[in-house]
Amino acid sequence: MPAMNFAQDHFALLDLPRSYRVDLAELDRRYREVQAKVHPDRHAHLGRSGDGERRLAMQWSTRINEAYQTLRRPISRARYLLELDGIDVDGERTMSSEFLIRQMEWREAVAEARAALAGDELEHLHLRLKGEMAPQYQKLQQLFEQSPPAGAADLLRELMFQEKLLAEIDDALSAVEA
Repeated sequence: MPAMNFAQDHFALLDLPRSYRVDLAELDRRYREVQAKVHPDRHAHLGRSGDGERRLAMQWSTRINEAYQTLRRPISRARYLLELDGIDVDGERTMSSEFLIRQMEWREAVAEARAALAGDELEHLHLRLKGEMAPQYQKLQQLFEQSPPAGAADLLRELMFQEKLLAEIDDALSAVEA
C-alpha cells in the first residue's frame, strides 16, 4: 500500500488544490485513482498474515470516502474549508430578522401547499427557492476567493437553512405524489 499521511486534509489526500472551486470530474478521477490504490480488496489475497494491512486499507478507504463525500457537495466543502480556517459554522448563529421572516413565510407556504396536496405549487416553490439560492452560491464562491473569506460563514448558514427547506419541499412533494 502506498505511504499516506492520515494528517492530510481532504484536499491534500486527493491531491487537489485547497479551494472552494472544485472540478468535479477531476475530483471523481482522483477519488477513483486513490481508492484503487488502497481498497481493502487489493489485500484479500494476503490471508491472516495480511490482517493488519487489510485493517489499514479499510481505514484509508473510509478516510478517502469521507474526503470525497465532503468535497463533492458545495455546502460540506464550504463548511470544511471554514473549519480548516478555524471558523466554527455552528458557533455564533446570528441571522438577520429579514432572513428569518422569509424562512417562516417559505415554511408556511410549503405547509399550506402540502395540506392542500398542491404538487404544482410545491414544484413552483422548489424552483423559486433554487432560483434564489443560485446567486448566493455564486457569492459564496466569490467570498472564498478572498482571504480570509469574510462573510462566508454567515452566507453558508443561510444556505444550510435553505437546503433544509428544499429537502422539506421534496418530502412534501413525495407525500403529495404518494
